[in-house]
Formats: sequence, C-alpha cells, structure tokens
Amino acid sequence: MRLQESVQKVENVKDFQEEKALVQRFHAALDAASPDFGAGGVSESLAAHCAPELTWRGFHPFGEITGPKAVAERFWVPLKRALTSMQRREDIFFAGLNQMDGFQGIWVVSMGHLMGLFDAPWLGIRPTGKLAMLRYCSFHKVEGEQITETAMYFDIPHLMAQAGQGIFPSQTAQHLVQPGPRTHDGLLYEAQPQATGEETLALINRMISDLGQWQSGLPLEEELALTWAPDMLWWGPEGIGATYTIERYAKQHSGPFRAAFSDRSKTTHIARLAEGHYGGFFGWPNFTARPTGGFMGQPPSDRPGEFRVIDIYRREGDKLAENWIFIDLLHFWKMQGRDFLAEATGEAHAD
Repeated sequence: MRLQESVQKVENVKDFQEEKALVQRFHAALDAASPDFGAGGVSESLAAHCAPELTWRGFHPFGEITGPKAVAERFWVPLKRALTSMQRREDIFFAGLNQMDGFQGIWVVSMGHLMGLFDAPWLGIRPTGKLAMLRYCSFHKVEGEQITETAMYFDIPHLMAQAGQGIFPSQTAQHLVQPGPRTHDGLLYEAQPQATGEETLALINRMISDLGQWQSGLPLEEELALTWAPDMLWWGPEGIGATYTIERYAKQHSGPFRAAFSDRSKTTHIARLAEGHYGGFFGWPNFTARPTGGFMGQPPSDRPGEFRVIDIYRREGDKLAENWIFIDLLHFWKMQGRDFLAEATGEAHAD
C-alpha cells in the first residue's frame, strides 16, 4: 500500500502560515510577560490571543481548565514565578489539518523546553536556585484569530529529578535533558509541500494500525521494523527514559511495557496531524490499560489506568526515525492509588 492511500486527500489545503504566526505572537507575548495580573502580565497575554471559553488540558495536577484567566492563575503565573528569567527553547514547530475531525480543524504544535532559574517553589517542589528545564509539548487549535483549545503536556517528574526530588524508583531506559531532532530541521516556520506531510501522516497511521493494538502476530522486533528505522530514537519521559535502536527499544521499553499491561483499550485521539517530515497526536486519554504485570517497579494491579499522551515523530524516508513521548505518569499512578507528587512534596493536588 502506498503511504498516501491511508490519508484522505484534501483539496486546496492552506499553508497554515496565519495560524503559525498567531501562535508565534502568542509565544512571544507569553514569554515576555511578567508573572502578574496587571498590564503586560501573563493573564493579559493569554486573553489577547485565546478565546474567552478556551479549553486547556494539562498533566496532573492541572487537568482541564476553562478560560485564559484561570489558566494564567493556575499554571503560568506560578510557573513563571518559580522559573525566573524563563525562556522557551523550541525544537519542533509545525501545523496541520486534524485527521480526527475529517481534516477540518487547524492545530499548531510546539515542542521543546521551558528553561529558567528554579528560584521559588512550584507544586511543592523545592527550588534549587539553579538552571532547570521543563520538557513541554503544546497543541493549539486555531479558529479565526484565536486559540480555542490547548493541550499543554509537560514532564514534572523530570523537573523533580533535576531538583534532587526524583520520585520513581527505576527506569528501564535512560532519561536525559532531551535534544531536538538529529537533523536540526524541526522548526517549520515556512510552508511545507503538502505531499510531504501526507506521507508523514500516512506512515504514522500505518504505525498505529500495525502496532497500536499489539496484535500483529510477528516477533516484536520484526513488528517494529515495519514502520521504524533500525537506528530509531525513542525519547521517553522520566520514569521510563529514552532508548536507541529497535533492538534496545524492544528490550528497554516496548517489551517490558507490553508485558506489564493487559486489556488495552482502542487508541483514541483528539488531534492527529503532520506537516513536512514531522507529525504527532494527543488524546485525553489516548487509551486505558491494566498494569497486571507490574509497571515501573510497582506491584501488579487489576485497576485500569488512563494514559494521556503526546507523541511527536520525525519521518526519514519511509520509516519513523525519532519519537518524543509525553505521558502523564502522575495521573496514571494516582488512578492506581499512588500520589507520587503528594508523597514527595507533602502537598495534595486534584486534577
């Protein structure tokens, strides 16, 4: 099957430059804003670029928040006060039409790190006075001249590890401050050929179809090789880690993960899109599963848990070469009865 055949053809697709420009203006205003509620503050920056009924989804302990003011109060103001002189270090930026609504909605994706000096407590995490980097990935739905929905996913456990408050006992792979693409071409500020994005999205769809339900019947490494390059890089979250090559990915994540879980639900996404050689998706949640084999050093459980996930991919030729993963492990474990954030900080949170 040709790659393009699994993607619906969309005629007269626009180039997303207006939507990209809006998100870039939003980022510039947000990054420059002071951590307060007056003129030039975070709340003003959000209100100027986001719809009054903005739906914002964030990892535990934030959950779903409605409206720019509430997002500013609960997330951005405390974060900017904690990570002083904060700057955005963006590695991937692209936009596209959302396959999940019949290629009607336009979403703009940004991924990288929010870097600052960890000078004040955040979520009960003790400050260090030193450099800290919060991995993030955001999906923004743009309608007209406003952002109407945002998925803002971030790796809080990795920030905690940088602060000397690591919460997970072991990892099957290795977590580092994660770099951007090997090819250094992830910032798609300019328009990209439509056909290139279609090929990327088609390959992502093949991967989801072939691998997503764990039912191919092939040995794991052969199954992975259908859509992944032999020297693939899988950049996983704190608690799991990153791994390199199909052989080590199978040994250090995919194999242990499949052995850990049963009763995986069908995969669902809110947005799935691609542009150029980059693409990705997110769900709320993406799927549920039961950790009946034990996971991340924790004992087995028959209780189902939700996986809220963002996946970002780089395609090289006809294979996926790199994958950046954001998983809300704090939320998953809270559903299992372990509130790792509260245990580490002494502060209870609800999402």
